[in-house]
Amino acid sequence: MGIEEDLPLLYRTPPEWAAVALASPLLLLNDHAHLEKKAAGNALDMLARWPEPSPPENWVHSMTSIASDEIAHLQLVTKILSRRGGRLTKAHQNPYAAELRSHVRRGGGTEETLDRLLVSALIEARSCERFRLLGDHCPDEELARLYEGLYRSEAGHYRVFLALARALPDRPAVDARWEEFLRLEKEIIQRQPPGPTMHSGPAITH
Repeated sequence: MGIEEDLPLLYRTPPEWAAVALASPLLLLNDHAHLEKKAAGNALDMLARWPEPSPPENWVHSMTSIASDEIAHLQLVTKILSRRGGRLTKAHQNPYAAELRSHVRRGGGTEETLDRLLVSALIEARSCERFRLLGDHCPDEELARLYEGLYRSEAGHYRVFLALARALPDRPAVDARWEEFLRLEKEIIQRQPPGPTMHSGPAITH
């Protein structure tokens, strides 16, 4: 089974999305860079959130490895962005991720840890799907290679977050919450407006 077929997403982005996103490559690269920055920060934030009384060795290794990957991606994307005459903006918003995170149960316990892991897994899975589309439809050879490489990396990250979630106690409750988040993600991604961002909504066709 290939990476794309293994993704659990309930909504598949149509190919038309890639044409809209790629129409403004510098804006897309800027958005992408910010997402890599936030992904690295998320992994570092999760570093100290391992569930007690589990020993932290595997948890710490997983989070530091993901953070290292995301920082390397950030360096690569910002280098390409700068070389092509773009610039990294100071401000950035991602309504898609913000809405997903609004469903995280707060309180610092196992429920919050679980929800954070599942949201992280979903964002990585959606990014993986989008990178594959960009790589397949980008006419720019350098950017096509970039997106194809990132497609494979993000799939690995999605699996790590999901595996850590499924290692928590009460597997049936974990799986039920995962199904709930999958349904939420399907609704959230479809109502995002179209545009040159990684998590924009599908192109509007008439």
